[in-house]
Amino acid sequence: MGGPLRYAAPSVLTSANVYRENRMRPSSLPLAILVSLAVSLAAADPAPEVMALAAESEARCVATEKDKPTPQQIIDKVKEGAALVAKEGKAGFVKFRGKDSPFIFAGTYIWIHDKDGVMQMHPVKPKMETKPLLGLKDANGKAFFVDMNKIAAEGGGWVDYLWPKPGAKEPTLKVSYVMEAKHGDEVFIVGCGVYDLTLDQIKASGAK
Repeated sequence: MGGPLRYAAPSVLTSANVYRENRMRPSSLPLAILVSLAVSLAAADPAPEVMALAAESEARCVATEKDKPTPQQIIDKVKEGAALVAKEGKAGFVKFRGKDSPFIFAGTYIWIHDKDGVMQMHPVKPKMETKPLLGLKDANGKAFFVDMNKIAAEGGGWVDYLWPKPGAKEPTLKVSYVMEAKHGDEVFIVGCGVYDLTLDQIKASGAK
């Protein structure tokens, strides 16, 4: 299936060191370094309570993995989540986290990113939040967030790619249903996936 996902986050240490070495001469810093520094400082680790909820979410996924979801269940959950996001926006994101969330079920979960490919809410991997992901590729080199945004903008649908199951490190086949949710001027993409089914099997199920 290939190696791990390839994603390189900006280095806080490198950018901060450059800034310290040039703190008496800020005007000499290249614009790219200033931008990298700003992004690095803004992308701090999630709050401890968010990390605690992530651990709960992952444990809940692992505990319910034996309850395999059907493609129709995935679609229904995404539509339910999209309706919540359309109504409450970011204020509703907390409802997607933790062991008691109805959006953590049958070994999977809902995540939310935006039309620019920036992760807004990931209940299992909150360190991805605020990160731009359009350039993220799976082990086969597929830029799947690009495909997700395109399909969501067309009304919603399925995207297949390689991604680790909750509690695992090695990527496996995952097929996710994505659709847009609009709250005011904000456009979000709400997604949820199933493992161990191919895209052809899902299409043959007739789920819609």
